Amino acid sequence: MSQPDLIHLHLSQLSISRLNMRHGRKAPDVSDILPSIREKGLRQTLLVRREADGYGIVAGRRRFFALQQIAKETGSDPLVPCAVMTEGDAASAIEASIIENVTRLPATEVEQYAAFRKLHDEGRTVEEIAGFFGVTELNVRRVLALAALSAPIRKLYADDEIDRETVRALTLATPAQQADWLKLWNSETERAPMGRACRAWITGGSAITTDKALFDLAGYTGAVTADLFGETAVFADATAFWEAQGAVIAERVESYRQRGWTDVILMERGAYFQRWDYVQTSKKQGGKVIVEQRHDGTITFHEGWLKAAEARKARTAVKGYEAASEPDTRPEMSGPMADYIGLHRHAVAQASLIRNPAIAMRLMAAHALCGSSLWNVRLHTAGAVKAETLASSGGGIAAAELAAARESAEAIFEALGAPVPRRSGDTYQLCETFAALLAMSDAEVMKVTALAIAETLESGGPAVEAVLHASAADPAEFWKPDEAFFDQLRDKRVITAFLAEAISPEAARKAECLTGNAQKGMLTAALAADEDGAGTSWRPGWMQVPPTRHVEGAASPPADAWDRIAGLFEADAEQESGAEPWSCKATAA
Repeated sequence: MSQPDLIHLHLSQLSISRLNMRHGRKAPDVSDILPSIREKGLRQTLLVRREADGYGIVAGRRRFFALQQIAKETGSDPLVPCAVMTEGDAASAIEASIIENVTRLPATEVEQYAAFRKLHDEGRTVEEIAGFFGVTELNVRRVLALAALSAPIRKLYADDEIDRETVRALTLATPAQQADWLKLWNSETERAPMGRACRAWITGGSAITTDKALFDLAGYTGAVTADLFGETAVFADATAFWEAQGAVIAERVESYRQRGWTDVILMERGAYFQRWDYVQTSKKQGGKVIVEQRHDGTITFHEGWLKAAEARKARTAVKGYEAASEPDTRPEMSGPMADYIGLHRHAVAQASLIRNPAIAMRLMAAHALCGSSLWNVRLHTAGAVKAETLASSGGGIAAAELAAARESAEAIFEALGAPVPRRSGDTYQLCETFAALLAMSDAEVMKVTALAIAETLESGGPAVEAVLHASAADPAEFWKPDEAFFDQLRDKRVITAFLAEAISPEAARKAECLTGNAQKGMLTAALAADEDGAGTSWRPGWMQVPPTRHVEGAASPPADAWDRIAGLFEADAEQESGAEPWSCKATAA
């Protein structure tokens, strides 16, 4: 980006540029910056570009709205310091807007799409966009996949009318299917499918991924649709898939019969193998092979099972008794009766959870780990403008400890013979995980639950500061200034403050005339000369608990986040310094 010109413009000459990634959104909350701007004025210039008869704000949208509020209060049209960009440098303007917004608040997927699409239209490749954001190319392609959606569907998603799972399913739909879905959405008598049901509706049944195929994909002639949001592709034609899958199943069935199995039962597609209705029996004792076919394409061959009634019949025949008659297999409940019983059992289950907090805690952990139709918990995904930041964070001691905790939790599940939980929303897997949690000790459940919340903790906000305070964390145990830290340290006010703290105020005064790089050289040399040689005696206020700012009155995200919630913990702050951090055990005592 070329160096912008610095000028003063009247507030009335400014508006939000269409290149600003938050253009068109409702006015933001500026209560946190309004008092400072009202008292001390604007300390950071707005980044603008010439547009039509005025100037469009590329970066500084919240400051602009704060100035508008002050102007309304005073009835004035103040002059605003602005950095004017070159009109033709649209790509750089988009990048500047992204940096301004993403570093302050995580953008929504729709905002990311708008920004990615604009950069893509300006000639940036997927690789360049991924490098700029410090994300993977797959992540960029996933966001750009929203281009496959019609504008009305994107608007529904932007307005939070439909959830992420539904919109991702709709990216697999043809334009005609999207139009049909919108008709259902706007219908007063019919209901549009959502979530997993939407994916099933689009694919003509449950989504069937290529990893479910028993046949060789190399010889498959049917259509396969790439799915950017999964690790495998999806069969576009369910009928063609089941024809190919059925041929392999038939071969397997014949093979079982040739090997001497009494019978091979092919269950109706979609019917579940209810293990509790069966008794496991050897081939010699008349055991059968039950072939279970799920709508998602999963095929399971259950070897050596008999219906409980058949097993009883076989036992009585051996003892010389008359065989019992076959039971009536018609459903014993009507649909309305099933609803009635189901709702009453649900109410009893709710009350039982209230009475059994230990069981409730395990069920809640299972929901957090697996998800359900009522739970939507997402893993935290690290994002940063600089790739070096991601490398520094991902290679740190804290990240290694999280990875070790993840391996430990997986080992606990595997030791119990249970699969490692994944967030699929599948109710069977939810119950499978719940059953495993019931078999764990309280200490093991706490480990698993701690991992679940650690992996879903949102970064860059008050929740992080609250956790650090409550757990009496020491960031110095996990972090020390590294190359990425010093590379991004640019503000001489801050560097001077660091020198005063790490060396002495006198050394800081003497270094005021030096360049920023020279000052940073002094700081790194001083840290390297610490008595342990590792630079551990000094840490910036940004990496202390609670965090502090180094320039009075200047914005500092961690310190600002702590200031918002410090009052909630004032009682804790007044305790003696030797007080233990909060714990369940301490509370129970």
